[in-house]
Amino acid sequence: MKNVLGYKCTLCGASLPYDESMTCPHCGEKGILDIVFDYGYIKKEFNRETLAKDRTNSMWRYSALMPLAPRDFSPFLRVGWTPLYPSNSLGEALGIKLFIKDDGINPTASLKDRASGVAVAKAIELGYDTIACSSTGNAASSCAGNAARMGLKTVIFVPQRAPEGKVAQLMIFGAKVVSVMGDYKATFDLSKAAIEKYGWYNRNAGINPILTEGKKTVALEIAEQLNWNVTDWVACSVGDGCTIGGVYNGFHDLYELGMIERIPRILGVQSTGCCPFVVAAEKNEPLKPMEENTLADSIAVGVPRNPVKALRAVSASNGKWIAVSDEDILDTMRVLGRTEGVFGEPAGVTATAGVRAAVKAGIIKPGESVTTISTGSGLKDVKNALRAAGKPTLCEPTLAALDKSGIL
Repeated sequence: MKNVLGYKCTLCGASLPYDESMTCPHCGEKGILDIVFDYGYIKKEFNRETLAKDRTNSMWRYSALMPLAPRDFSPFLRVGWTPLYPSNSLGEALGIKLFIKDDGINPTASLKDRASGVAVAKAIELGYDTIACSSTGNAASSCAGNAARMGLKTVIFVPQRAPEGKVAQLMIFGAKVVSVMGDYKATFDLSKAAIEKYGWYNRNAGINPILTEGKKTVALEIAEQLNWNVTDWVACSVGDGCTIGGVYNGFHDLYELGMIERIPRILGVQSTGCCPFVVAAEKNEPLKPMEENTLADSIAVGVPRNPVKALRAVSASNGKWIAVSDEDILDTMRVLGRTEGVFGEPAGVTATAGVRAAVKAGIIKPGESVTTISTGSGLKDVKNALRAAGKPTLCEPTLAALDKSGIL
């Protein structure tokens, strides 16, 4: 694979050959690997000019920066190239220049399609017929949907608390769904053991290094859609740490290729009900497990599996960590919907809630530019959407009753 030089361990720094390995042989499971790309080779045929001529309106336009063998990606689901909306009113109210990246309109309604599309392509490339993962919901449904499109079987492990909307997607896509009576850690551990026993392809983002390379395409799109003039900040909700790690990787790739002049500062946002990264950053201590006590189920990860890449994303970009309450998250669901027409699930709007909090705290300064990533559709979690929006007004079918209802 000419565009890839090899692996580098995020813990010990060892350089390793690029093969089917997923973690460092010296460091074990915690030795998550970075893929090292040959930027000199890539820039010969991948640059601003070639992209300007490319009519592939999906993430596959960036295949030169993926660890995949060249192939025709047109049979795959059309993942990516989601809209980047300049804010019409929320940014002005906050005193900033705001852009909203709506990844909730991906095929299975979340950013996780980016990782799953790459995982499915790699599984096919390596000759697997079954792909498996553990997930609080979005990674699972994206895996099942992308795999179904390409004829792969899926086995999915979800915590028993996973929202019905996400489980329904899994069942519709034909996945074998195991609802685990336990938290995310128990779910992950069972999936890991089963994958090892039955020899399935491992889509777990906290283990498999290529998943980050799919998620980074959201950063590549943001830069291109901003005509390569990236915003001062990019805000991202954080659970396992894989998405924010991918966001940094994407901007880093573009910087190394000379396609952007700087890497934006990255704001990592968690819920106060489950914020191990924020606590570790505030106390300057190693990451410690936390309870998963938040309605933002997609980021309710008490034992993050990709801490090094997540922490690096914020530190290397001179960014910040911040936590917001579940009440702030619900309020942001309402605000984002009513001011910008973007319907995000709780975890999806957590980044925007973090931007609101960061402006209030003086972390983001007046007049600065910010891109916030909405990672999943509100239809993923209708229960909490109704909780945020309130109930409709009951009215008899007469104009007199409508007048008396007080809704107008």
